[in-house]
Amino acid sequence: MRRRSAAAAIIGGFGVAVLVLAGASIGALARDQSADLVLCDRVAADPTDPDKPADVTGVSQIAAADVATAIRFCKIAAAGSQRALYELGRAYAASGQVPEAIGAYRKAADRGSTAAMVALGLILAAGSGTAKDEAQARALFERAAKAGNARGAINLAAMSGSGGTPSDPAEARALLSQAAETNSPEAQFQLGLMLANGIGGPKDDVAARAMFEKAAAQGHADALDWMGSFAENGRGGPQDTGAAKTYYEKAAALGNEDAKAALHRLKCPWVVKDKRGNVLTDICL
Repeated sequence: MRRRSAAAAIIGGFGVAVLVLAGASIGALARDQSADLVLCDRVAADPTDPDKPADVTGVSQIAAADVATAIRFCKIAAAGSQRALYELGRAYAASGQVPEAIGAYRKAADRGSTAAMVALGLILAAGSGTAKDEAQARALFERAAKAGNARGAINLAAMSGSGGTPSDPAEARALLSQAAETNSPEAQFQLGLMLANGIGGPKDDVAARAMFEKAAAQGHADALDWMGSFAENGRGGPQDTGAAKTYYEKAAALGNEDAKAALHRLKCPWVVKDKRGNVLTDICL
């Protein structure tokens, strides 16, 4: 076996060392990027973002004390993550930097972030810090909804019934049906309203009650109130005053004012009025 010269050995060793150092630098860079994304997620992740990993909890609103941290780390992580780019938009929005938020949302939406599509659509629909553009907002909601984002479908349906940019109620109802299958309580509730009121298709109290019941089981206050009403009046299923009272109580505990009024009505079903029709008192059970 032929032995290498000392010089060759030194050069070879030096080359290995360079490769090791280069590998270490790349590894460190990868770890740094990962750490940036972890910190970005920790303070700015959206609980409703479909791109969010299951082990990331998220925050409904970024705390004021965390805004600077979110901008710093999300800006770095955004180079390689559409989720971080969306979260950067959230951080800018939380700090009142609307143009910067819009820019980040647009870039994230272009990369395929449906959460960014919804966020940008909401800004454009309201004209918050920018020109109002309901047509573009609707297009963003529709794009998000067709990609399976429940909030996109919900907002699209809301635009259908708000008197804003004309929308197709039948299409909104179909998209809400898809969103409801993801077990989104808000999508289930909104679909229930469309079914109960015959918007975008035939009226169907049985199907509406089923949607309200699914959303109510997840603690949706408005769905609990509607389930109380359906149970009280026997709409879409059996009449059950006891069940209605339970639904109303749960909704009232969550702050639903209509449910509180319904509970009072159940407790005090008779009203005494004077000759002019003025209410004098309630007669309670």
